Amino acid sequence: MSSLSSFLLMTCLSIWSMPPAEGFHLPRCQLVNQTVSLEKEGCPRCHTVETTICRGHCPTKDPVVKLPFGHMYQDVCTYRKFEYRKLELSDCAPGVDPVVHYLVALSCHCDRCSMDTSDCTFESLPPDFCMNDIPFYD
Repeated sequence: MSSLSSFLLMTCLSIWSMPPAEGFHLPRCQLVNQTVSLEKEGCPRCHTVETTICRGHCPTKDPVVKLPFGHMYQDVCTYRKFEYRKLELSDCAPGVDPVVHYLVALSCHCDRCSMDTSDCTFESLPPDFCMNDIPFYD
């Protein structure tokens, strides 16, 4: 057997023995504690609260043969069960309802992204971002 053949055989054997994605210890889809900022037009300050969100890795498959009319869906870590809680903001202008609602995740799972409850963009603003902290924003 030539040295090139031996090299190719060893390379193939090492690739086949590599662990699957789960072997890389990516954090699975799960509930995590998160600080989020709550703000409302007519209320000058942001208020932070601790809540739970869904975050983590969901297994994805990319087919070798892609059909021209086939659809590929990639699952994301999203809410299975959730509830809304309310907070009353302080320092709101007269006539402004000071109550805001925020989402609390109760359980998570891997599924298609629902634009109704999730930010499905590649990169988004951090959950504790506050528009009122930007000096030029009115």
